[in-house]
Amino acid sequence: MRFDAFRRDFIVAAMGAWALGLCMPSAGAQPAPAGGKPVILVVGDSLSAEYGLARGTGWVALLEKKLAAEKISATVVNASVSGDTTAGGRSRLPALLTQHRPTHVVLELGGNDALRGLPMQGTEANLRAMAEASKKAGAQVLVVGMQVPPNYGSDYTRRFEKVFAAVAEATGAGLVPFLLKGVADRPDAAALFQADRIHPRAEAQPAMLANVWSELRKLLR
Repeated sequence: MRFDAFRRDFIVAAMGAWALGLCMPSAGAQPAPAGGKPVILVVGDSLSAEYGLARGTGWVALLEKKLAAEKISATVVNASVSGDTTAGGRSRLPALLTQHRPTHVVLELGGNDALRGLPMQGTEANLRAMAEASKKAGAQVLVVGMQVPPNYGSDYTRRFEKVFAAVAEATGAGLVPFLLKGVADRPDAAALFQADRIHPRAEAQPAMLANVWSELRKLLR
């Protein structure tokens, strides 16, 4: 399994970070301009909201630069909120769909559900409802998977990983198997994380973008 470098202290760090709130909102979502070009709505948590990073250095900001480099005229709306759960994202999504009218929705939620010990069935149900609502609104959907460290037990880690694939399969959404592939599973993973051992540093953001982009570009064709 992943996260071997964090077996001894991930839980302590995770709960400590949660206790601090992790509720910093993302840097304001702006209404999407008219004109028919793709509008990519990212609904995520601190991993997408640039928690602990300088503005403009997170993977979502890098996505905007990638789109420009690929000469794809698209608007990216980052509606991520640090500390958000799938339930929180589900409650926020209807208004976001109405306001921004996205053509693509990236769902990067679920990690905080695990940190808080929320029922896995609820996580799956919330993600599925978000994917279905987004598709009903006319958007293509990309589900971004997360994994938890082996501290949680092999059965839990295995079942949690399958939640994201199950949602993608049930709703016909695209799937990024693991947002932190190439980051948390490296031998030197500790060097790529902030002091809380949860949030990746700026140096890790390009790898995170690469994981998302490999699947998102398929939906932009």
